[in-house]
Amino acid sequence: MIRFVLPFAALTLAACQPAMVGTAPAGMAAAPSVAPILPEAVDVHSYARPLEARVAHVDLDLALDFAAKRVAGTAALDVLARPGIREVVLDSKGLVVSRVTDARGAPLAFTLGASDEAKGAPLTIALPGDGRQRVVVHYASAPGAEALQWLAPEQTAGKRQPYLFSQGQPTLNRTWIPTQDSPGVRQTWSATIRAPEPITVVMSGDRLTPAGERLGNGQRAFRFRMANPVAPYLIAIAAGDLAFRPLGPRSGVWTEPAMLDRAAAELADTEAMINAAEALYGPYRWGRYDLLVLPPAFPYGGMENPTLTFLTPTFIAGDRSLVGLVAHELAHSWSGNLVTNAVWPDSWLNEGFTSYFENRIMEAIYGPRRAAQEAALSFADMTAALEEEGATSPKTRLNLTPEEGGPEGGASGIIYDKGAAFLRTLERIVGRARWDAYLRSYFDRYAFQPMTSARFLADLRANLVRGDAALEQRLMLDQWVYAPGLPANVVRPDPSAFAAVDQAVATFNRDGRAPAGFAGWTTAERLRFLDALPRKQSAERLAELDRALGLNQATNNEVLAAWLELAIANRYQPSVPALERFLASMGRRKFVLPLFEILAKDKEWGVPIARRIYPRVRPLYHSVTYRSVDKLGF
Repeated sequence: MIRFVLPFAALTLAACQPAMVGTAPAGMAAAPSVAPILPEAVDVHSYARPLEARVAHVDLDLALDFAAKRVAGTAALDVLARPGIREVVLDSKGLVVSRVTDARGAPLAFTLGASDEAKGAPLTIALPGDGRQRVVVHYASAPGAEALQWLAPEQTAGKRQPYLFSQGQPTLNRTWIPTQDSPGVRQTWSATIRAPEPITVVMSGDRLTPAGERLGNGQRAFRFRMANPVAPYLIAIAAGDLAFRPLGPRSGVWTEPAMLDRAAAELADTEAMINAAEALYGPYRWGRYDLLVLPPAFPYGGMENPTLTFLTPTFIAGDRSLVGLVAHELAHSWSGNLVTNAVWPDSWLNEGFTSYFENRIMEAIYGPRRAAQEAALSFADMTAALEEEGATSPKTRLNLTPEEGGPEGGASGIIYDKGAAFLRTLERIVGRARWDAYLRSYFDRYAFQPMTSARFLADLRANLVRGDAALEQRLMLDQWVYAPGLPANVVRPDPSAFAAVDQAVATFNRDGRAPAGFAGWTTAERLRFLDALPRKQSAERLAELDRALGLNQATNNEVLAAWLELAIANRYQPSVPALERFLASMGRRKFVLPLFEILAKDKEWGVPIARRIYPRVRPLYHSVTYRSVDKLGF
């Protein structure tokens, strides 16, 4: 095995963070305090020049100001510079930098460059010497910092305290932390966060002061640390009226007190999922696995922040039918957090791996039938993405250019679903036992390191193919990663997975009779039914579906969203009140954006509805969501 470490990093590996101890399981080596930089992985979405000077550790000392909607304080950065390099370049966006000093408080020269709408502005700081050194940035975030969502008490479940949460992926953390905001520049970190009582603060690291430390001025300080080097987007914070309940010996749930019972019931299988994941691909290396169920403004289904997964409340269906989301975020503890794509156009290394791993966890916990159904839905999403982009479009490749992938990494049907299909195909060709042994060894070899497509393929060839020319030909590795479309060797879903559902679709298409057993179907089956219906439907047919299945009152958000997409596309007026309630009750982009896109396409009927709804709901959304919807021009 070849490990790639910068020469200057190798010299300071042991000295960078002596006070911190890794959280590796017993018998396994702790994570290195300085992670490698891959010289070929140039991140065009960052101003950083880590081959010259890189950030190895970040110490945050910040106060939360809910009234001003900002964080303010210092970020102390341990910088490793090559000999002769006299400056370090950081990413920032909207930060108000008052001064920069060295570790002793002596001022350091700095410049804040011209701002780019997407990347922000480079913060260039003069370095006083060679090797490892510390720079301290004194700053405040802007009130509109894109990573931070500030909620008034009335926007929370309990309506007693304000709330703050962050979302850093892909490049938003530079709006509240001055650092090298690139997934290939892994960093350890610590934080001291001051907040007004009785606010509780949680972060994606070890909690050193779970109850906080009273400061005597109506404030408490909460201290955290992450001893394993992580990508900067994985530094996350939340603060509000939070309560905790254990789920198992190393897992628990944080949420508002009013949500705690429902959240804990939905997450009861978490510890079993951790055990299943470890049985597949090796020890969980992050100590605790806690989950934070956020207010509905959270823009994603979940975010895999180490030690503390962030979750949307929209996954709570009352029957654990949507906990594939939890399996997905847990799987990121290996694919994404442990081994991370070095640049965003290689996002499939995170999301494709994780989608495959998620399905394996679901199979272990809930059985092959449910896993096969969910894999079939994933395959359908991939097929739809390929059709939308065109089979020959370069955007259907797994490895994208920076222009094709952008910081968002490309279409989800490609990076998630085609990526998962690739790994599922490898499993089928080489056999599950051999594939699992390889993948487990892969996570061991590259733990706490960045990865590229080229390096992954090289590792596959070295440790799985091992010179077998016939196997190399059967796997079609380069075609999967570098070519558009879908390779001929793809493993297709089990055609029997939805046989009964597909028959119900045929019956409805023939005579308009809704399926009697719909309520007892799995979520995957209900989604398959709704997605398989012809997109053009009469008001009479939609009314029959709604009457028989109670779709406007569905409590499963995935099912309700699928129904609303069909109904609104056909101007089904009885669904408009449900649409308004839905759009006002959540900020998850996956649900919100497609519905507004459908309205935007219908100039006469849809646009007036959108213009009535959107000004009212926009303040409820995170910047990730409202910036996407804003582009529609309402």
